[in-house]
Amino acid sequence: MKRWSVLLAAVVLAGCGSDEAPPEPVATTAPTTPPATATPNETPGPEPTATPRPPARRVIATGLDVPWGIAFLPNGDALVAERTTARILRIPAGGGDPERVMTVPGVARNAGEGGLLGLAARDDWVYAYLTSTRGDNRIVRFKLGERVRTVLTGLRAAGVHNGGRIAFGPDGKLYAGVGDAGNTGLAQDRSSRNGKILRMNPDGSGVRVWSLGHRNVQGLAWDRRGRLWASEFGQNARDEVNLIRRGRNYGWPEVEGVGSTSGGRFTNPKVTWATSAASPSGAAIIGTNLYVAALQGECVWKVPLDGASAGKPTRMLAGRYGRIRTVVAAPDGTLWVATSNRDGRGSPRDGDDRIIAVRV
Repeated sequence: MKRWSVLLAAVVLAGCGSDEAPPEPVATTAPTTPPATATPNETPGPEPTATPRPPARRVIATGLDVPWGIAFLPNGDALVAERTTARILRIPAGGGDPERVMTVPGVARNAGEGGLLGLAARDDWVYAYLTSTRGDNRIVRFKLGERVRTVLTGLRAAGVHNGGRIAFGPDGKLYAGVGDAGNTGLAQDRSSRNGKILRMNPDGSGVRVWSLGHRNVQGLAWDRRGRLWASEFGQNARDEVNLIRRGRNYGWPEVEGVGSTSGGRFTNPKVTWATSAASPSGAAIIGTNLYVAALQGECVWKVPLDGASAGKPTRMLAGRYGRIRTVVAAPDGTLWVATSNRDGRGSPRDGDDRIIAVRV
């Protein structure tokens, strides 16, 4: 029986961190201006109309099974990847029940943190990062309902630290966050593609290591100047947000969080948290703010960006929806937020897992 449902309901967005003041009330429509009085030779024109702002927060979908990747098609429809079922669901741009449009073949169903992970879309192609039944992590592409083609294979897979986020950069290249698969030495091994951020052509050619020294990157987002920001899980001490530069080494496993940059070998993160406060997964940028999904922190972290600098993070949605896996900028300017309470580590609530659109 389907457990999918869609609830379109507007609610007032309240501040979610204990250190945040409640937001001021926001009008949902702008005031209209009365028409001017017509002279004998004039006909009054129509009253100006206001474009309603999107609701402060609305539930897009409920009853999902560990939604992980979200990608928007050119027509505004959204595709959602369920990690544990290998299903891809389509959510119409105008709203409506999620519809299964495809089950991706060859996905390992009992793969710990692996499974059907990140999604990206370009033109008519859909790209997916997945843990395969052949024992590796790989990137594939396909047109919905058609044959799946391989883009990249041979990424080491494990029950943890698979990475999994893929996204197209402003240069038209496909980027992938690849975890160290629980083998810390791979992050500094330049002959391995694990523990790296990779960059490649859309067909998988021209693969290169863009940055190294990563433990488990699961968030990729570009700002208006084309700078790449990445969120990364730490181990026992510090989670990170890094500003990614080509060829830079971000230190794992020799450095967790901020460390010595003597000799220019390692690059320090721009933001760190205690691992209990974050466990950061997806990342998105809207305007001049970076939004980072937090699993253990059960919130979305909002990080103001000023050029290549990051300001003090503040919490959003703290404690409201449980574990947050994915955030993505939607075409209407809202932030889509996907929960991960059915991933084996959360406490599912009625209606989980769900996607919520938040006006930011």
